[in-house]
Amino acid sequence: MSNVRPPRARWALIAYFGIAAIAIGVGTVMLTPEYDLPIYQPSDLNPALVDAAVQGFEDHRILPFELVNQLGDTVRMEDVAGQVLVVDFFFTRCRTICPMLTDNMKRVQDQVLDDDRVRLMSHSVTPVADSVPVLLEYAATKGVDPDRWWLLTGAKSEVYKLARKSYFAALDEGDGGFQDFVHTENMVLVDTLGRLRGFYDGTDLDEVNDLVRDLSFLLGP
Repeated sequence: MSNVRPPRARWALIAYFGIAAIAIGVGTVMLTPEYDLPIYQPSDLNPALVDAAVQGFEDHRILPFELVNQLGDTVRMEDVAGQVLVVDFFFTRCRTICPMLTDNMKRVQDQVLDDDRVRLMSHSVTPVADSVPVLLEYAATKGVDPDRWWLLTGAKSEVYKLARKSYFAALDEGDGGFQDFVHTENMVLVDTLGRLRGFYDGTDLDEVNDLVRDLSFLLGP
């Protein structure tokens, strides 16, 4: 007896497995949630991070700002209009988390070096000590490209207001005065509309890789 299947039976078997493969593929797509990023509102965050004045507010956008970068240029909100932002807070004399933060911001910078749609902004939490010349020297040692990444200084009260009331990157404690001090490992991702789209531990390489992935998602194909 021949072991060769009749042509009709063979084609029926091929059709069966083909339909099964398609069904499995469609089912997998339907069951796999579409990748997306949340739009964070104050109510979504730890209340300890949120100033009482904006708790419950449901259309949060980052606040206007006026600071000075490492080149001595005054920069404002309109200078980053339409850009995706990656934001953190540091100081040049820090010997604990800041070196890791800066190294990981450099990793992010290197992924978007030629993309004008992105701006990295590192805010000094000791702005009196971190003058423009100090920031410029620090930038040179860390490989900071001013076309993509600004190190920012300005009034302490302004920087601390941004940390606590704009980016929600630090505990809402203190008044920005002489004895106040912000120290946070948070990196914050902001979309082109000024909305908060992600928070990441900037000392954790896995989370920084997540940031790069989410940044790419916001930028699109």
